[in-house]
Amino acid sequence: MDNSEDDPTIFSTHCMPSDPRFWATVTNSYLGTRVYHDTIHVNGVYNGAGGHTHRAILPSPLNVQLEAPAGTKPLTETFTLDTNTGSFLHTLEGAGFRASQCIYAHRVLPHVLAFSVSIERLTTGNKPITVLLPSSFSPESPDLGLQVGPDFQGARYLHGHTLTPEQPGEPQQEVHMLWIPVPPALTLGEDEQDRTWDFLTVVGGSQSEAQGCFAEALQLQTRGDLYTVHADTWVQLWAGCGLDVTGPLALRQALRGSLYYLLSELPQPGTKGFINHGLSPGGLANGSQEECYWGHIFWDQDLWMFPNILMFHPEAARAILEYRVRTLGGALKNAQNLGYRGAKFAWESASTGLEVCPEDIYGIQEVHVNGAVVLAFQLYYHCTQDLQLFQEAGGWDVVSAVAEFWCSRVEWSPQEKMYHLKGVMPPDEYHSGVNNSVYTNVLVQNSLRFAAALAKDLGLPIPNQWLEVADRIKVPFDSEQNFHPEFDGYVRGEEVKQADVVLLGYPVPFPLRPDIRRKNLEIYEAVTSPQGPAMTWSMFAVGWMELKEPSRAQVLLSRSFINVTEPFKVWTENADGSGTVNFLTGMGGFLQTVLFGCTGFRITEAGMTFDPLCPDLVSRVSVSGISYLGNKFNFTFSKDSVTLEVTAHAEPWAPLLEAELWPSLARLPLTPGHKVSFPHSAGRIQKSSP
Repeated sequence: MDNSEDDPTIFSTHCMPSDPRFWATVTNSYLGTRVYHDTIHVNGVYNGAGGHTHRAILPSPLNVQLEAPAGTKPLTETFTLDTNTGSFLHTLEGAGFRASQCIYAHRVLPHVLAFSVSIERLTTGNKPITVLLPSSFSPESPDLGLQVGPDFQGARYLHGHTLTPEQPGEPQQEVHMLWIPVPPALTLGEDEQDRTWDFLTVVGGSQSEAQGCFAEALQLQTRGDLYTVHADTWVQLWAGCGLDVTGPLALRQALRGSLYYLLSELPQPGTKGFINHGLSPGGLANGSQEECYWGHIFWDQDLWMFPNILMFHPEAARAILEYRVRTLGGALKNAQNLGYRGAKFAWESASTGLEVCPEDIYGIQEVHVNGAVVLAFQLYYHCTQDLQLFQEAGGWDVVSAVAEFWCSRVEWSPQEKMYHLKGVMPPDEYHSGVNNSVYTNVLVQNSLRFAAALAKDLGLPIPNQWLEVADRIKVPFDSEQNFHPEFDGYVRGEEVKQADVVLLGYPVPFPLRPDIRRKNLEIYEAVTSPQGPAMTWSMFAVGWMELKEPSRAQVLLSRSFINVTEPFKVWTENADGSGTVNFLTGMGGFLQTVLFGCTGFRITEAGMTFDPLCPDLVSRVSVSGISYLGNKFNFTFSKDSVTLEVTAHAEPWAPLLEAELWPSLARLPLTPGHKVSFPHSAGRIQKSSP
């Protein structure tokens, strides 16, 4: 893990941040923790009733920090997050020795967290070398009724269940943990040159699951392969996907760190039987009571994180949609509780899909979450053509239930002869109870039109009301000032909290004349709060890229990652360091700035369009491992040329692709394994013509 000053993949420091919220997180698809933190979270395990539900705290045996004995001088200390291997390394180097502690969430065995301690003699001599491993571990939790059970193959055993289910009558979730106890000190003996000790923590939903996973991990450890398998799998993952630029190091590091933290939450591609319990704004390492929105799932997952995941990891994208399918029952109940038909997905959800937002106003008014959920299903469908999800696995039920909700939620205005959507809160949470949020109403249109198109593809009848509402819902527009007011009665100049109207065009598909797009950007950029959440400026950057303004795009691109903290690239929700930490939502918006903004990628029914642009300080953009219709391809461009290469048919049914260039309409076959280069141009990647 040698650090290089210009390596965007390795983040090192000689001193940990004073605020432990900014310490690196260590997660996989099942377990999450922060280094040197006393808490582990288990995916999908919540404690507390209704709005009090939160990720349950499991005490962490990994809360151990390597120390040298008192008086050891001189000593060099380094802390490193290596994104290449998904590992956190703490190194102590003295006059005659090097000791290191490596902490990781196992990539292949998601029920396993581990750390190893290594001591290496650097000089001749045989004096014993001792390091300390102070631990404050206590087998207690405010959320779990825990009991100590009998040891298993040298491991301690702790088991119990959550104290309070989210809803009355729901089962209390079981947690079983096995771990190898950590001694207070380790010593390299007189005749030893080096030695490594491994410490495993294994968590499962039953005793048999925990024991089976522990035995599997122990087998790898005995062979000396536990860490190697983990690290090699991360290397393999990076070989299959990536996002980088030729540009400022800080930008490259922010891109790598953001993609790393997002991928950390997902299973390795090809993993069978993975069940997704949703992606919360602060990720799996955060979300205990009173922190990081308590681990609840918001629109953040569907609008801000999902598009990036879909491009690189369609299996994981489908698993995220399956979370919405599994929680549809709760969404149907939410709508019923509000007096409407169909499904109203919760503003904040956990296990059941019922609303668990602690404050009623958001759960009642931020109905735009429904539009974000359907947009995710729409993008997935166009990107994969996975009919099975919609025909057999519940996808159609979600899309049609949201359509029914919209039709029951709107009201007909005889005066304007339009449908109105009243009493909502848009993404701009500074305004509540407004009528005809332009963002929300455009999402209503989009949801209904996609539902109708999907029904046609599935051979199902299309209710007349769906397209009637889509065509006649009010979309506020001020023709005199040539911009979209955020809602009925919005006064130009009023401060807004975050990106709202500027989401029209991207990520929400909505055709806009360039002059209107420009006016929306100019008006709302001037009045958007600097205290707003991290993903806001990313969307302004995308807008200026659409308008081919590289200088303005660069200013907003640079502004879009000011919420990154050093040295481990942990994001904060707000620029002043407050709010949720390791804010995956902000990372998701920022990644989209390059992945969809610079490239111009738009996932449409006809294909994946592209319209590349390099902001001022970026001379080249490289995206590898993009998934589209069962193909994998790489897309690289500079200011004057574009190179495309289909690298693999990831699925046996994958069609041959071609690139149609605009405005010439030239069609270039994209034969797997062959690079195709052409002068800088817009166009579309699509199925090959017959």
